[in-house]
Amino acid sequence: MQTVVKSACPLNCWDNCGFQVTMENGKVIQIDGDPDHPITKGKICGRGRSLIKRIEAEDRLLHPLKKINGEFIQISWQQAFDEIAAKLADIKEIYGSTAVLHSHDYANSGILTNLDQRFFNAYGGVTELVGSLCWGSGIEAQMWDFGDALSHAPGDLFNSRHIVVWGRNASRTNLHFYQSLLEAKKKGIHILVIDPMFNPTAKLADEYISIKPGMDGLLAAGILKELLRLGLEDRTFIDQFTVGFGDVEDLLETITLEEISEKAEIPIETITRLAGIYADRPVSTYIGLGMQRYRNGGNTIRFIDALVAASGNIGIPGGGANYANLQVGRSFQAGRLTLNERRKEYRQFPIMKQAERILSERNPEIKMVIVTCGNPATQVPDSTIVEEAFSKVDTVVVIDQFMTDTALLADYVLPTASVFEEEDFYYASMFHHYVNYAPKLMEPPGEAKPDLWIWTELAKRLGFAADFDYTTEQWLQMFLEPLNKDGLTLEFLQDNHTFELPVVKVPWSDRRFKTPSGKYEFSSNLARQKGMEGKLLLSLPAETKWTQPDLAAKFPYSLLTIHPLRSNHSQHYHIFPKEPHVVIEIAADIANRHGLLDGERAKVWNERGEVTGTVSILPKAHPGTINIDEGIWKKFGGSINSLTSSLPSDNGLGSTLYDCLVAIKKIEAI
Repeated sequence: MQTVVKSACPLNCWDNCGFQVTMENGKVIQIDGDPDHPITKGKICGRGRSLIKRIEAEDRLLHPLKKINGEFIQISWQQAFDEIAAKLADIKEIYGSTAVLHSHDYANSGILTNLDQRFFNAYGGVTELVGSLCWGSGIEAQMWDFGDALSHAPGDLFNSRHIVVWGRNASRTNLHFYQSLLEAKKKGIHILVIDPMFNPTAKLADEYISIKPGMDGLLAAGILKELLRLGLEDRTFIDQFTVGFGDVEDLLETITLEEISEKAEIPIETITRLAGIYADRPVSTYIGLGMQRYRNGGNTIRFIDALVAASGNIGIPGGGANYANLQVGRSFQAGRLTLNERRKEYRQFPIMKQAERILSERNPEIKMVIVTCGNPATQVPDSTIVEEAFSKVDTVVVIDQFMTDTALLADYVLPTASVFEEEDFYYASMFHHYVNYAPKLMEPPGEAKPDLWIWTELAKRLGFAADFDYTTEQWLQMFLEPLNKDGLTLEFLQDNHTFELPVVKVPWSDRRFKTPSGKYEFSSNLARQKGMEGKLLLSLPAETKWTQPDLAAKFPYSLLTIHPLRSNHSQHYHIFPKEPHVVIEIAADIANRHGLLDGERAKVWNERGEVTGTVSILPKAHPGTINIDEGIWKKFGGSINSLTSSLPSDNGLGSTLYDCLVAIKKIEAI
């Protein structure tokens, strides 16, 4: 007999969808969207639907594994826990707890899945990762400008006259925002897309502007320069609610519009037209994550923020510099779960430099790496160095559901439960502000266990079992407690499956910012407090013909590594109906220059590495641009990150994955 139950998607994604799951004989047989969800309204993407393939996959890990003489051997949970706990105890006693590195990413947005931080704090504190491969530069940039990173609530875009989608392919990464754009277009709201790639989001737009990769901040500077020349800036907002605008005016005097046009490869008349659009308030700007994955990434987001602010589009309905919405997660009692006060010592490595620091750090050196919610061997830049570093550590423990590229480097692999196999709830700080409940619907296969059970068993062996002596219900109640006053209890969430969190839906409408000055800061005091340049800069990516002409002569093309359509980063490639392979998407001018045709084989390389794949020509991609989707496993032709740089962004908290020059060559058929 079939039953239909409500659940939720666990993937760390913009949309955080509600599910409707069909069960039969204790198994999931179909996943659909929940039509009652107030935001996702019954629509889900292929990544969500394919979760059924993940839980049923033949190659799913079912037992703890230990590598002996290069081969993985099945062992018992007791042996795994006893040996790992003994190593943790010895490392702490001999070297100190920071000789353990916790390599954590955000593959799963569940509350209980992320109790690993509690474990490591109760252990005494370890070496942690700081920053983000995904959005770190932009978050830090908006902290400098606004004192926070906040977005308008979904639906507010219908108050806009113009919607500028800047470097954000909503059709691929934010389905329900894409649906809103379709609706906005029907209402006659002008939609403009700025992107190096002519993607489906660009296709629906009223206007598409093709830009050279990494030059978005320069374009924003040009628009702002024209805004000032035409006298279209919002002087009331600038004079009353901001500081440092004089620094911006002085900076813009040092560059001509012709220089900006040349570097961004955008006509001057287009820049002038954009100034008029930004003055025609309200304009909502939706900022993507790709453009901040450059050496100048933080400055790029700051210049877009500055344009939005100077044009008077902050704090008004239908406006905003919409990048992230960190207020969503602040409703909860995260501190009670993490036990930060128990951390006696700790050390931080930049997430993009974790491999180099593993190889170089000596005080103490890293003796053990424990990987949760991530696949760094595939996802961290300069992956050749990542593989070298993880291979040299004495003990690597990976908690996962599959034998990923990272798991292959491990000494112990611990199989974890998946969605529907444990109770949890999910939220995201990217698009909407609803929390979704997911009940336990089935038992994990084999000996796979929830992450929380794994941490609890290890805690027992290390002397802090009491810190994990709670039921699932108690954990969830503890996290939700601050919201009880707003009517959100665990019982309410279990009954209703979703709840609207209390957020400010039009940020900064009171003109009170969280910066040191209390105003919007064109020149950042927070940056200065951190010992960095607080003024905006006319900065460029690290790898361009303007910054490194000799490098660009050898490697003349910009490589993008965008989010795949059918996989949440590296998570789904192994369950594709057809075995995936590397597709090299190239602009038409590159195809013409090298005599490349669709379907031919080619090699893309630079001084860090090389990949081979099948050519696909994109007629409307910006000239000189190549894209290869990120996340592809090594056995399918990846990792694309063998080509990317591990340099940090300008503000130190982001990656430079898109700041990458390459060459291409046809592989002649034998």
